[in-house]
Amino acid sequence: MEITELTDVERRVWEAYPKGRTVDLRETPDDGPEGAPEAGAAWGPERTVRAEVLRGLLLGDHARADGEVPLLRLMGARISGRLDLRYAEIAAPIHLWACLFEEIPDLYGAQLRQLNLGRSVLPGLHAIALRVDGSLRLTRSRVRGPVRLGGARITGAVFLDRAHVGEAGAVYSEPVLALNRVTVDDDFQADGGFTAHGQVRMDGAVITGNITFDDAVLSDPGGTALDASNLSGGTDFHAMRLTARGRVNLRGARIPGQLNLAYARLSHPDGDALRASSLTVGELWLREAATIEGRVNLRRSHLDLLHIASGTWPDEVRLDGLTYTTLDPHEPAARRLEALERDTDGFVPSAYEQLTAAYRRIGDDAAARTVQLAKQRRHRATLAWYARVWGHLQDVTVGYGFRPTRAAVWLLSLLLVGAVTFALREPVALKPDEAPEFSPVFYTLDLLLPIVEFGQEKAYAARGAYQWFGYGLVVTGWTLATTIAAGITRSITRQ
Repeated sequence: MEITELTDVERRVWEAYPKGRTVDLRETPDDGPEGAPEAGAAWGPERTVRAEVLRGLLLGDHARADGEVPLLRLMGARISGRLDLRYAEIAAPIHLWACLFEEIPDLYGAQLRQLNLGRSVLPGLHAIALRVDGSLRLTRSRVRGPVRLGGARITGAVFLDRAHVGEAGAVYSEPVLALNRVTVDDDFQADGGFTAHGQVRMDGAVITGNITFDDAVLSDPGGTALDASNLSGGTDFHAMRLTARGRVNLRGARIPGQLNLAYARLSHPDGDALRASSLTVGELWLREAATIEGRVNLRRSHLDLLHIASGTWPDEVRLDGLTYTTLDPHEPAARRLEALERDTDGFVPSAYEQLTAAYRRIGDDAAARTVQLAKQRRHRATLAWYARVWGHLQDVTVGYGFRPTRAAVWLLSLLLVGAVTFALREPVALKPDEAPEFSPVFYTLDLLLPIVEFGQEKAYAARGAYQWFGYGLVVTGWTLATTIAAGITRSITRQ
């Protein structure tokens, strides 16, 4: 393209490029509503640059000014036509700030030094397999259609802070932000009110630095708002105050540091609001998050710390195979047990064992015993009728070995009743000349305790209804002793 074919504004860009100078077409740095890129369709020739001119500039062999580095830095322009840089190798950084693109830029397979489209308005972005030897910036940009970055490789950071992708009410047949299998060698930042109307897809992405979605709004009602399955993070994943309307899918993700969903609002009433099965993470924080609307799936996940208040759990959970070292904040066992009872898989023994271990690590043995007792009661409902009867007996008498004081209460009560009864109606001595002096207390103990022998039972025998009462004490004593032994053995085994 000859320079004589350029408009005045295009000539300014052409001449500024080899010197690395900025061409700012805005009336003021902030521009009012009429000067903002959202209103760029009304801009005239004085603010219009053809995409083919930019392509010719970037791909042409232009002399470098002495001591200067070529740089395309254009602000406040309307880019007419399609910017086609497919498979292009461009050494100069590209900064197209606060520009309006009439057509979707095509950067498929391109290799760039740096790309900055901040504050710009685009109908979409096609950049599959893009390579950027530096940062990719879409800060405060407005992209009305899908952004395709699948398989991209960014050696610097990715900035999507305060960007808006997709349009409310629009229906898309693909993710509005496709970052599947993307590789980022630095941070990924999509915070400060980043908004996506449609699915954000990050499955298989590898991000070396921090991942940030603080204050972001991800909206795909009835669908998947964030698909980050098999994501590999280098440090932390921060999504404080995240609003997600649709499923958040973190299945198989690996995050060595912190997954922070504090103050988040997750909603997907018809399915998994948080699907984090097989997740491996150092700390999962849901501190002061709103009650989750939809199911939480943490099956087979491995966490060092799980921070979630009992009121955050939804009505349905899936916790089979979940392992964690510490559970915060500290709450009574009765409140923690409510979540375990909501498991859609039914009775999940491992969930009770994990909760028991968490209480024991902080020295709350009473809470640990409460959890184990609840586990036995829940398990009892899955047994045959005769096993349930035996279970009820263990529960009532000694609380499955986790309420040992109940045994003492039962024994003392039966001893009192028996002693009073036989004191009022003394049994007949079998051999009056040889029988020891009758003691209603020790006679009752002889009946109740199957091993202890005081000689009273062999020397005296009750008659009539009192004899049957004595038989009842013998049977009750044997049953109580057997139940106590079984419960204590179970408790010792667990310790």
